[in-house]
Amino acid sequence: MMPTFARPAALTLGLALAWPALAAVVPPGVQLHPTQTLIRNNGSEAETLDPAVAESVGANNLTRDLFEGLTANDAAGKIIPGVAESWKQVNSLTWVFKLRPNAKWSNGDPVTAQDCVYGIRRFLDPKTASTYSATYGVFLLNGKDVATGKKPTSEVGVKALDKYTLEVKTPFPVSFLPSLMSNNNLGPLHQASIEKFGRDWTKPGNMVSNGAFMLKEWLVNSRVVIEKNPQYWDAANVQLTRVTYLPVEDGNADVKLFESGQNEMVYQLPPGTYEEAKKKFPKDVRNAPMLGIRYYSFQTQNPAFKDVRVRKALTMVIDRDILAQRITADGQSPLYGLVVKGMQGADMTEYDWAKWPMAKKVEEAKKLLAEAGVKPGTKYTFSYNTSEYHKKMAIFAQSEWKTKLGINIELEAMEFKVLLKKRHDGAFQIARNGFIADYNDATNFLALVRCDSDQNNNFNCNRKAEEIINQAEQSDEPGKRKGLLTQATQMILEDYPIVPLVQYSLPRLVKSYVGGYSLENAQDRFRSKDLYIIKH
Repeated sequence: MMPTFARPAALTLGLALAWPALAAVVPPGVQLHPTQTLIRNNGSEAETLDPAVAESVGANNLTRDLFEGLTANDAAGKIIPGVAESWKQVNSLTWVFKLRPNAKWSNGDPVTAQDCVYGIRRFLDPKTASTYSATYGVFLLNGKDVATGKKPTSEVGVKALDKYTLEVKTPFPVSFLPSLMSNNNLGPLHQASIEKFGRDWTKPGNMVSNGAFMLKEWLVNSRVVIEKNPQYWDAANVQLTRVTYLPVEDGNADVKLFESGQNEMVYQLPPGTYEEAKKKFPKDVRNAPMLGIRYYSFQTQNPAFKDVRVRKALTMVIDRDILAQRITADGQSPLYGLVVKGMQGADMTEYDWAKWPMAKKVEEAKKLLAEAGVKPGTKYTFSYNTSEYHKKMAIFAQSEWKTKLGINIELEAMEFKVLLKKRHDGAFQIARNGFIADYNDATNFLALVRCDSDQNNNFNCNRKAEEIINQAEQSDEPGKRKGLLTQATQMILEDYPIVPLVQYSLPRLVKSYVGGYSLENAQDRFRSKDLYIIKH
């Protein structure tokens, strides 16, 4: 059964939509615990608490609690109002968002449309150096030119029509704009506090935020503590009073903390432990498919990987079935393409060799390497972030490449923030990678492989495919757009910039007394405001 995904809001032109306030929904008869506190592991140390530059899942988990964008995802992943109480599409290129007049910053200041203008302009400003600026900027009028320094920030298509009304203009039809605006990179920011404290504005005591929680404590490599924000517009429906985020990368240590009661939400079960966990913690196991992809990146400009035949050979011989069934063994699906199940905007496609017997794949891969002049014993370096999960996957890939092709792989592990920088700098040969959808449209995943995209860590570029994507973006015919994006996706995959491995699922342990956790949240966006502690 497929979960309910966060679908882009489909609006009739001129029709404004509004929803009732939604927060933690406590079912009738459920008794709450007198102490509403939660400890959850975040998987790694957050690289930042600045929503404009947040990139990792861990950083965005925190900024999603501390800040609120124009729209948001509810517990089931559906798009709902955030700081905007309603919106309407005036024409195919213009949207208007009405902000809540009772939305406030944590210091009591009102949240205004000008705060949204400031936040978006700062996000796109090259000086901010956000790795998402061009990725999201392409959907705002002049946004990409602003992100690349070709136009001033004042030229981006956002304008405050009055104190609580924001106009957003797009360069082409963007039907999923309400979904896109749920990302806090595009949310409002408190200009006065940022200008007062400069780079220190994200520190406890300095941060002024508009989310359901405020920053109380940040001890690097130890914990981040947030507390309920009394100024939040929906504070009456927020149950948790304090949440402690842990930065534990080791999955086994994570589970031990869970067993000892020092952690109530495991980030991810270690590979191969899912079936055992279901027996040991039958009431606490949570797992569901997600709009996400686990993959490996080739540095396509590195001399070792400039030849597409080398990249194709290494891509062909990894047995995804064994990887999914025996190595990770946690419900993930083998993947031979970029688009995953449940993703809108393009059809799922896969390599023409995907169904070949493994012997035939190996034979073809050996032929490709020989043609490229790569001999057995050739050595490559594989970079991954310290984690038992990623280590086990890496060792499997290392074995596949060694036993089937005679390729030697040197594994190097590092902290996640170090891997992030290494990938962005192109200082790797092969690197572990993964992506969970920011909005439900194929263009989101295409950002991983598009020319000039700041999310493209592979450094590949297919200009012909890029032209087709541009044609698709200009089209307001869903069928034509979908066909073009499917065609472009397949063209890029034939360049083999990445090794698609499996579609994400996130098996984890969550204490049975943590209410509000939904298995229909396909983007893994669990706001603490939607959770609560049941009496136990």
